[in-house]
Amino acid sequence: MQISARGDYAVRASLELAATYPATVSAQALADAQRLPRKFLEAILADLRRSGIVHAVRGAEGGYTLTQPPHEITIGMVLRAVDGPLAGVRGHRPEQTSYEGTAVHLPQVWVAVRAAVRSVVDEISLAEVVTGEMPAQISELTKGPDAWQPR
Repeated sequence: MQISARGDYAVRASLELAATYPATVSAQALADAQRLPRKFLEAILADLRRSGIVHAVRGAEGGYTLTQPPHEITIGMVLRAVDGPLAGVRGHRPEQTSYEGTAVHLPQVWVAVRAAVRSVVDEISLAEVVTGEMPAQISELTKGPDAWQPR
């Protein structure tokens, strides 16, 4: 799975909002805290607002805040808000793929890949990442002998 810059920035901004919840934080403060390009971040925040993850507050004390407590928002929710479905195959959902011949069973692999990604990003909240108190199944995945090795 490839995490886009948009997805990475969205999660990082959401983590900043989770750390300060329920306070509002300006786009500039979010950009500064994570060293993100402000204009790009503003477009990402607009996506997060449209999806109902953040709320924009106008005025001198305005900024952005999460619409729900950080423990109710998963990393998967944030990624979907800015990038759409988690696992696509040439622009289609895995279950929409169809092949012939030796590749006839390949859709099962693509669906399994999506399920594996979901088992991580939909099981960890912003609050858990901020505190570092990861669910056991997430921590276990990082302890494998080759988990940190590039391949």
